[in-house]
Amino acid sequence: MSGPRLRVSAPAKINLHLEVLRLRGDGYHEVRTILQSIALADTLTVTERPGPFTVRSRTASMPRDRDNLVWTAGAALWSALGRRGEPSGVAVAVRKVVPAGAGLGGASSDAASALRALAQLWAPRVPARLLREVAAAIGSDVPFFLEGGTVLAAGRGERLRRLAPAGPYAVVIASPAFGVSTPDAYRWWDEDATVRQPPPKVRRPPGRHFSAGVDAGGPGVDAGASAGLPRGWRSRPDRLWNDLEGPVSDRHPAIAEMVRRLEASGAIRAGMTGSGSAVIGLYASAAAAERARRSARLKGWRTWRNRTTDAAAHARLTAVARVR
Repeated sequence: MSGPRLRVSAPAKINLHLEVLRLRGDGYHEVRTILQSIALADTLTVTERPGPFTVRSRTASMPRDRDNLVWTAGAALWSALGRRGEPSGVAVAVRKVVPAGAGLGGASSDAASALRALAQLWAPRVPARLLREVAAAIGSDVPFFLEGGTVLAAGRGERLRRLAPAGPYAVVIASPAFGVSTPDAYRWWDEDATVRQPPPKVRRPPGRHFSAGVDAGGPGVDAGASAGLPRGWRSRPDRLWNDLEGPVSDRHPAIAEMVRRLEASGAIRAGMTGSGSAVIGLYASAAAAERARRSARLKGWRTWRNRTTDAAAHARLTAVARVR
């Protein structure tokens, strides 16, 4: 007999800016990136019932069970709560909307939202600090999805600093039929020294380190240029860039073509998000974004019109609801 049934959204993210600073000794890359939550979301339905912990989807390409990051999240939380063996007693159904291999963080967001729902089932009073620690152990982007909004990330992406909300912007997301492997994108960056310099209109300021976790507010939180970001980026988001866009576009020229189309459509900023393959354009209004979405189509690409969200809107979107 089934027990409680919970439902939670898992919104995507875009990278407004991404700098690859160096290859670390542990094999990861040091980055500085602005992460921005958006409203495009998967939906997870979490049902308590006897049997093993399962993760399923009608999307055939989505990994199932222990091959899925949702299962990893469940196992990590189960262990953190002091329970022995493998997680059990829960079935998770994922309705996929966010494309995989697109640089939109779909798998990481699914894992973060699974943590929220599973915490309600297994330990309703679990400290937020413990959830953040578990999230950081699962993957670099997962802690961000517990917070949402506009965040500056450093290290492997796990050290987070809250920024004042960017925008709001209407967003066009364009995703091709092919995905890009994150390890491949960083390997191409390593191989191609000529793309390591930012566009000539911007200058890399010296970086700075920041503490683990999220600085949730207070004077000086929005450090802007002092945190290594291009000066004036809020009023001129076109000063932002993505270091991975060059090497990935060299291997997939259709990405550069989509960026050009969104720029021609009047985007405030257009570029690849994350390690690709998706391309995003920022617009001042939903009407402008919809016109761009209709005009910038390429064969084999899917497009969405969406919007950025601040931390409060992200919290509302990711609230866990009990369903019949």
